[in-house]
Amino acid sequence: MVDISHEVSLACARARAASRVLATRPREDKDAALRAMARLLGEQAPRILEANARDVAAARDAGVTGAMLDRLALDQPRLAAVADAVLQIAAQDDPVGEVLERTTRPNGLLVERVRVPIGVLAMIYEARPNVTVEASALCVKAGNAVVLRGGSEASHSNAALAIVVGDALEASGLPRDAVQVLPFTDRDAVRALVQSDVDLAIPRGGEALIRFVTEHARVPVVQHYKGVCHLFVDAGADVAMATRLAVNGKLSRPGVCNALECLLVDAGDAPRLLPPIADSRGLGLVVAEAVARQAIAEGVAAISDPGTLSAQLRDYVWEPVYQPYERVS
Repeated sequence: MVDISHEVSLACARARAASRVLATRPREDKDAALRAMARLLGEQAPRILEANARDVAAARDAGVTGAMLDRLALDQPRLAAVADAVLQIAAQDDPVGEVLERTTRPNGLLVERVRVPIGVLAMIYEARPNVTVEASALCVKAGNAVVLRGGSEASHSNAALAIVVGDALEASGLPRDAVQVLPFTDRDAVRALVQSDVDLAIPRGGEALIRFVTEHARVPVVQHYKGVCHLFVDAGADVAMATRLAVNGKLSRPGVCNALECLLVDAGDAPRLLPPIADSRGLGLVVAEAVARQAIAEGVAAISDPGTLSAQLRDYVWEPVYQPYERVS
């Protein structure tokens, strides 16, 4: 029987050793690894997509539908977008060594505050296999090693992507152990990871996962619990631009965790701003203020919501994040 805690501890020890090497490497080496990563994503696309198809088929058989299935699925355009994101990271300035503050003391002593790598990060996430690559790329760019624990839904996809990342690091002269994907997907692995030799834990997923990590971690945790993805439209804003931003933020891909959840509009300009936004491509709104209800009523024909909103709030419905959007009738 595999001792998960022991195996996770060994993975973290390898990551710690790799982090000491990675932290000292120049930008050129790190960027070369990221460019190799992007290139291999294209070259290995058939193998990656085949692995992802196995995950998607298993998820369907298990009854997974809707937004969860959408977050899990990869195709050629999505894989190309991941590769492009890696190249964008490579093009960014190297954060390591950046001087944030410089002070000269009265005795002439120069004191600087300089960015340095954190060390070893633990990344815990669920169904989105693109996180495997994007988190790896961000960590490498910042000179950090990372141990990744993905969800069981994406196990085949993550294993295929881990090979790509490892090969890119190795081809660029960086330690392969700087990025490791754990083969264990249960909560015991999560508990072991956040209690091992890591410096920071970053959970990305549902509230239950984040609470579990926070309750069991022995290291600092970056926690969010709620998406809090808001758009504020100020008085006098360009209504065409505001409409484009609202539609893109919610409807371009409603199932992801950074989809728009809340639209805030200046009450003084709501009669001008809200009707065109609310009437765009069947966009739904939970109308929470009297002025907003009036503004919509003046410019858009109302529809009813069969859900649990009070009668006063039944003009439009904005579906919550993670759910597919639809116009309610």
